[in-house]
Amino acid sequence: MNTEEEPAEEVVISLEKEDLLRRYLNHLLEENQRMNLTALRSPEEAWNRHIVESVRVAEYLGSPQTLLDVGSGGGVPGMVFAIMRPDIQVTLLESVEKKARFLETAGELLGLKNLKVRAGRAELLAAPGEKMRESFDCVTARAVAAMPTLLELTIPFLKVGGEFIAIKGQKAEEEMRAAAQACRTLSVELTASSRQPTATILSLKKTGSTPQEYPRRNGEPKRKPL
Repeated sequence: MNTEEEPAEEVVISLEKEDLLRRYLNHLLEENQRMNLTALRSPEEAWNRHIVESVRVAEYLGSPQTLLDVGSGGGVPGMVFAIMRPDIQVTLLESVEKKARFLETAGELLGLKNLKVRAGRAELLAAPGEKMRESFDCVTARAVAAMPTLLELTIPFLKVGGEFIAIKGQKAEEEMRAAAQACRTLSVELTASSRQPTATILSLKKTGSTPQEYPRRNGEPKRKPL
């Protein structure tokens, strides 16, 4: 895999969007005192690792009409995408009920009309016959699972021809090698890789429909990765 080194240029954010991003981050850190939403406690570190990193990823989104962020947790990167790209209908998927409620409250607080939140497990909501299966132009995920497992949890949501963007760390190349079988099984191929100051952005294209047996039942993708 060829990874393109990108210069660490300063991100450009309009005053209106910066205000929304800072309001979101303040709310995140405040609620983090009551539930585990992020390991970061410093506002400055959280801004750089959560907000700036997600804004950089947002620049790679292209022009999808619909986007699903799987395993949104405290809203990174999906909430940032919704703020930065009001032209995209963003859905945040979170399996932990109280975190999903936080995301709903945050979206209402910020007045984000292009944001939806779904509470539930990816294995169930992407199953054959479910409305969300193969219905999104773009799917994203950050800090959810190792790549072989992650592909099974995300690709079934993606339309054929759609793009999956995974935000990974320094071992992205190693993870992609480990996911070779999963890529073949789920009909996806790596199209680009970009190393950023705090992350590696992997872009994959879905080339064929997901076989009916995937995703497997709850917990199986993690217990027995493809």
